[in-house]
Amino acid sequence: MALAIAGLLLIPFLAMPFTEEVAWSVGDFALMGGLLVSMAIAFELVVLRSSKSTYRVAAGIGLIAVFLLFWINGAVGIIGSEDQPANLLYAAVFIVGLGGAFLSRLQARGMARVMWVMAVVQLITPLLAWLIWPQLSWGGAGVVGVLLLNMFFVLLFAVAGWLFWRARE
Repeated sequence: MALAIAGLLLIPFLAMPFTEEVAWSVGDFALMGGLLVSMAIAFELVVLRSSKSTYRVAAGIGLIAVFLLFWINGAVGIIGSEDQPANLLYAAVFIVGLGGAFLSRLQARGMARVMWVMAVVQLITPLLAWLIWPQLSWGGAGVVGVLLLNMFFVLLFAVAGWLFWRARE
């Protein structure tokens, strides 16, 4: 697992001398390294938690969705640019996930509900952003692009919830 994380972090490191599109700071590497290590530890805990493959797949999908949401939102932003304050609303998705996982004690039935609530929070986030900031700049993707990207995450969280539901004991 450590080699895989190091390999992933090596990609932007090797790309930096060849392009100005990739300009990571030491903090960026530390943040991404910490996130990757956290995801690896979380998945290892899941593997120890359940022998059911459905539970493991559900957890994997949920963790991948959280990782991608954090990465995309932090790197370029989902709504407009990464500097757009509306992107901070996505923190609610992470808070629901972390708090829900803790409260459900990672039980399949509870995790299914957590994933579904995360899907709903993901779904309403751009709508809430539009209500708070009516003159919001949606960036190059426009409203439709932002909504489609959000639907991708809604789908991932909903599928993870369904798989957790199937894995309940």
